[in-house]
Amino acid sequence: MKEIDTASYLTIADNTSYAETIARSRFIGHCCFTPNEESLGQFITNIRNLHPGATHNCYAYRLKTTGQIQEYTNDHGEPGGSAGRPILGSISRLGLLNTTVVVTRYFGGKKLGIRGLIEAYGQIATKVLQKAGIIEKTPQITASLTHSYSDIALINHHLQQIGATIVEQHYTEQVTTIIALPTKAQKEFEKLWPSLNITTFKIIKP
Repeated sequence: MKEIDTASYLTIADNTSYAETIARSRFIGHCCFTPNEESLGQFITNIRNLHPGATHNCYAYRLKTTGQIQEYTNDHGEPGGSAGRPILGSISRLGLLNTTVVVTRYFGGKKLGIRGLIEAYGQIATKVLQKAGIIEKTPQITASLTHSYSDIALINHHLQQIGATIVEQHYTEQVTTIIALPTKAQKEFEKLWPSLNITTFKIIKP
């Protein structure tokens, strides 16, 4: 059985951008909540497509997977360690996970030097993350369960007790309830199945 990650973590509240001119170069910071490799890859591609004429699109991310944290940086043509690392440093200092930051630079004709680049990329990354805000996120699964009409009140009560959110309910011969369930409460909920007369339980999105 695949290990379930139940620990809460900090991440950005909103996907946003922030722009500033430093020593004639235009820097644009972009940040996005990226819970997996597919989403972060798509985000980076989207930013590069949005700014095809930029001199650099440097980035870093911290990705939370079961039992470990993945970190990665890319300087995209800037001197090694002058862009990706300070971007990652901004993410790390705030303790953020599942967060990707891309900093776009349009060169303005004035060289900044290694120290200047480190300061500029770190500054833009920090400001875009501050603009995005921080929230605590709890891993959840989306699940579907079917049950009789007579058990609606009882099941809704227990769902509320364990912190589950009812996303929607459909009424046919039986009731189909779609829920967002904290992964830390999944085992507790499974123990209730016999007493709740749940006909089927299916995880839609882990």
